[in-house]
Amino acid sequence: MTARRRIWPGSPYPLGATWDGNGVNFALFSAHAEQVELCLFDDHGQREIERIALPEYTDEVWHGYLPDARPGLLYGYRVHGPYDPANGHRFNAHKLLIDPYAKALSGTLAWSDANFGFRLGAGRQDLSFDRRDNARFMPKCRVIDPAFTWNEDRHPRIPRSETIVYELHVRGYTMRHPGVAPQYQGTFLGLGQPVVIDYLRRLGVTSVELLPVHAIVDERHLVERGLRNYWGYNPINYFAADPRYYTASPHGDFKTMIQRFHDAGIEVILDVVYNHTAEGNHLGPTLSYRGIDNVSYYRLVSGSERWYENYSGCGNTLNLHHPRVLQMVMDSLRYWVEDMHVDGFRFDLAATLAREKAGFDGGSGFLDAVRQDPVLSKVKLIAEPWDLGGDGYRLGAFPPGWAEWNGRYRDTVRRFWRGDGGLIGDTASRLTGSSDLFGWGGRRPWASLNFVTAHDGFTMKDLVSYERKRNEANAEGNRDGTDANYAWNCGHEGPTRDPAILTLRRRQMRNLFATLLLSQGVPMLLAGDEMGRSQGGNNNAYCQDNEIGWIDWHDIDEDMLAFVRAVIALRRAHPVFRRPRFFEGRRMRGSELKDITWITPEGREMGQADWTLPYARSLAFLLGGESCAIDSLTGREERDDTFLILLNAYSEAIPYILPAVAVLESWEVVLDTGRADPMWPDEVWEAGASFPLQPHSMAVLVRRAHKRIPRKPGAEGQA
Repeated sequence: MTARRRIWPGSPYPLGATWDGNGVNFALFSAHAEQVELCLFDDHGQREIERIALPEYTDEVWHGYLPDARPGLLYGYRVHGPYDPANGHRFNAHKLLIDPYAKALSGTLAWSDANFGFRLGAGRQDLSFDRRDNARFMPKCRVIDPAFTWNEDRHPRIPRSETIVYELHVRGYTMRHPGVAPQYQGTFLGLGQPVVIDYLRRLGVTSVELLPVHAIVDERHLVERGLRNYWGYNPINYFAADPRYYTASPHGDFKTMIQRFHDAGIEVILDVVYNHTAEGNHLGPTLSYRGIDNVSYYRLVSGSERWYENYSGCGNTLNLHHPRVLQMVMDSLRYWVEDMHVDGFRFDLAATLAREKAGFDGGSGFLDAVRQDPVLSKVKLIAEPWDLGGDGYRLGAFPPGWAEWNGRYRDTVRRFWRGDGGLIGDTASRLTGSSDLFGWGGRRPWASLNFVTAHDGFTMKDLVSYERKRNEANAEGNRDGTDANYAWNCGHEGPTRDPAILTLRRRQMRNLFATLLLSQGVPMLLAGDEMGRSQGGNNNAYCQDNEIGWIDWHDIDEDMLAFVRAVIALRRAHPVFRRPRFFEGRRMRGSELKDITWITPEGREMGQADWTLPYARSLAFLLGGESCAIDSLTGREERDDTFLILLNAYSEAIPYILPAVAVLESWEVVLDTGRADPMWPDEVWEAGASFPLQPHSMAVLVRRAHKRIPRKPGAEGQA
């Protein structure tokens, strides 16, 4: 080892390794450690060149300052303390540990028995003690210089009611993109290429939601099968981006990508996983938090602290009851907003984060901390409102300020379009913003984040092509992934050349897209669905970092893409489809119309008996455009055209008598999925006429007010 470096007392704040222009301050929280050693490594992270005991312990934080240290320095920690699993302590100073506040990692984990704090295969399992050094198998933490020239970068701050979310995977989105240079494919810089951002801008989405980008660990069982954790829901650090996503600078690449998205007016939302870590249960490895202070970082079973509470299904649960752990999560969130300029977060298994000792609590410490935070309360907050614990499905229970993934919307819309009966009441609620779930506490329709497909499940094309999952490639005997797909294969399981089935599948896809994009609330599209992407029936491609999980830019369904673009343009051009308030079912001021009117096939308003028909598989409603909402900035009422929406999930055509509205004499058809060319047919129907709504189809008709609907995207530009 080289001559020992000077070490000064330093400061207990901020936590992590902080370069101040002269040296680096190191600070690590551990309430129960007896000693903390800072381990320094050579430039390649292969050889430990020095080990320094942090000299100070203040407010449960170990700290020291290296005046000679510079950005780029590689380091890790060894933490001394009791190894007493029965009482929750699992210290083992033979294990090199990742700093929870590290802003960058160098290298990836190499699996070895030495990564475990106990002797694998020992008779007492985790009660045994392993003395092997694991440093050569561990990624190393890197000190960064956070300097970056942001110029005039600003958050786009898209109004929530105008938001259209597009969920994508950083790596999978560009791995096969012909316009992205090979060295950038699958990276932040690849996603930030002008050709990629221009595609998203022309598609019309406002916000991209990135699957987890935090540093992760590929589970050992996957690596041994030649697979990896592709989706990224296995975090080992909440400040560092995973090394697989950057080419040069661990933070500069990400910031450059963000800046390019913002220049195009597109927001970036991160999917974050604060519910568990990659260290698993009591038989998991010791990589960071477990070896730093297991009792503080994890929720342990009271009275049996050897065991972990497991609401995530992944072996452990972060202990957000502890103020330092809650601080870590809040510091991480603020770091990604303030330093990295992201625009919001989607919280994986968010019900876990809101659990107090008695269970889910809408006023939990975490939710309260976020709600009052002057930074986080201003960005988009989206909850996945469930977890795997008892009473874990909490859709509609998150506090004001939050949007929620509406799993009930997904299931209801899928079931309706596959032809299930008795669903028109529930379908009506889902299409109008789910006020039954979110209409309290001043919450708005944007609290419902609507989706039909997401990363977890079938793609849109597979949803209409398969009824049973095809997950054999995951090497789990097709036991993984949900069986509750609510899918319809349109008459044949999997690929077919039957033209009638192919035509029906395309119609069903258009039905699902149009329903999603014209519903109240915030729509979310799964990346690649608009291109007709398939995963071959795999509904759990979490480990498929290959052609199954990647988007094939060489095989694009141009007609479907054009359809989705057109419906997005229709939504963006008309505030009647994105109202900032829930419907009231009352006549609007200065109009003979209600804000919404439900219509029977006979052209009359639906009554109570109509809602209870068990065989009903069609639904129609009139959206009054005379007063869509009050503009919150100007105080003016927004006015729009009046639309008639017709949905028929039945196997036969259903004629609808077109209602007469005030002085209305005619309806213009702007969308009809029952046609070969579903958009812009420029057909006019007289009020009182019988409109032939085709089997398994959806139609949108308009009563003109004072402006024209934009034509097909092209010379006139996107709406």
